[in-house]
Amino acid sequence: MEKPKILVSACLLGEKVRYDSRGAFCGDARFLRWQEEGLFVPVCPEVAGGLPTPRPPAEIREGRVRTEAGEDVTEAFEAGAQIALKLAREHGAAFAILKQNSPSCGSLFVYDGSFTGAKVAGEGRTAALLRRHGFRVFGEDQLDEVERELAGLGI
Repeated sequence: MEKPKILVSACLLGEKVRYDSRGAFCGDARFLRWQEEGLFVPVCPEVAGGLPTPRPPAEIREGRVRTEAGEDVTEAFEAGAQIALKLAREHGAAFAILKQNSPSCGSLFVYDGSFTGAKVAGEGRTAALLRRHGFRVFGEDQLDEVERELAGLGI
């Protein structure tokens, strides 16, 4: 039986795709083992949606994704979310592990739109779209839950 796939934020794998051209490497031993086992389908929804690296930071404000200068980049975030959903479906992903706090990938919290580092309960565009289509979404800070999910799948 083929092991289930997990859609994962590319930055968590150390890929330098974040707005500041850095990664957000997740060095947790379980995460690294799942990567080694070939379970991951990486995606950066922001890059997939056409945004460059580096790019101005963006946060969700009044239901739209905007840069600090006020540029509305919602369409790129929505396009990237659609690409992530397509990848999840194509690869038969069982669920996703996405970068917490991101306006694309945040699964529990996102920055509040003030560009002060303040966070609020909420979800990014990709996390929300995946959930609307029945995918469970976890942040990199929820690996205990991921481990339980995989155990339930016999992994």
